[in-house]
Amino acid sequence: MTVLAFEKDGIDVEYEGTEFRLERDLVENATGKEYFDVTDHEVLKIVEEDPALSGEPRRIGDVL
Repeated sequence: MTVLAFEKDGIDVEYEGTEFRLERDLVENATGKEYFDVTDHEVLKIVEEDPALSGEPRRIGDVL
């Protein structure tokens, strides 16, 4: 299971027991979108090769 904790300047991630941070610039570069317009589903796709996506995607701007 992947855990995402969104903050204004990046995302704290726990993936398969490893904790790391995705900085805001990295997320924007990886998606080609403004940080607050990126969805949780898009972040999961950055972290996992084949994520199990469920529910409606939520924008980081809406989460914060």
